[in-house]
Amino acid sequence: MKDMMNQSRSILSWPMMVRGAVCIRLAVVLLVLVCLAPALRAGPLRIYIVTDLEGASGVYKFAQTREPGNPLGEKAKEYLMGDIAAVVRGLRAAGVTDIVVLDGHGSQAFVPHLMEPGARYITGTPRPGPLTGFDGSFAGMIQLGAHAMMGTSDGVLCHTQSSRSENRYWYNGVESGELVQCGAIAGHYDIPTIMVTGDEATCREATRFFGPDCVTVATKRGIARESAELYPFDETHQALHDGARRAVAAIGKCQPYKLSLPIQARKEHLVFDDPAAPGRRVTKEGVIEDVLKLLEF
Repeated sequence: MKDMMNQSRSILSWPMMVRGAVCIRLAVVLLVLVCLAPALRAGPLRIYIVTDLEGASGVYKFAQTREPGNPLGEKAKEYLMGDIAAVVRGLRAAGVTDIVVLDGHGSQAFVPHLMEPGARYITGTPRPGPLTGFDGSFAGMIQLGAHAMMGTSDGVLCHTQSSRSENRYWYNGVESGELVQCGAIAGHYDIPTIMVTGDEATCREATRFFGPDCVTVATKRGIARESAELYPFDETHQALHDGARRAVAAIGKCQPYKLSLPIQARKEHLVFDDPAAPGRRVTKEGVIEDVLKLLEF
């Protein structure tokens, strides 16, 4: 204590200009330490991206998404890879150190030779669980190339799980789509959805469920289910890059999306007794005890 008091008296005896310079330097050092402390505590910054194809730039009709191997579908996959690359670059520029990208499209949509460096890519089936490799170590989830829920009038290629059987889902009385399904699984681990990309209807749906702090980037504006006003790729890619950077900055503001358990669930879908005849609509109701089993209902 005496040594500290002697040091203080010694500093006070210095000329005023010298004392001022020392104080400024000390203040700068303290500010740097304060800024670095959260990063040092948190360790690597990890972001999980789950992708779909319908919400990618340039995609607006089912012929681009349903039949693998056709020229329209192969080109649509390239469009998706361009969107992914823009987001990965934005995340890296914002300091993200570990990025995992999951191919969430049913028939799979990744083009390996177009994978942007700086991320790890998961594709192919079967896979364990709905979000392979996802756990509580991630800082946030991004839903990229997403689409609005079934029945959205201006939702490009809107559907929930199956567009053919026209599935619709209600959780605790609220109709919900694939955005909620992925967001709720992330919420189980206390991880927020920090960014959603897709058409304007998808962005609107994301804001409704995840709040205004979730960053949304529109890649097109829907006119009807298979028609849209498309935006030039240079513009969407720049917006996706910038949006990814904003999403990292918004991590602390975004809240995990959680469903109250047990979940009172309802599902409507078409059953085709005769493939040549119109389907008949059936309803299923039940209780889901575990969010991780949401997609098994």
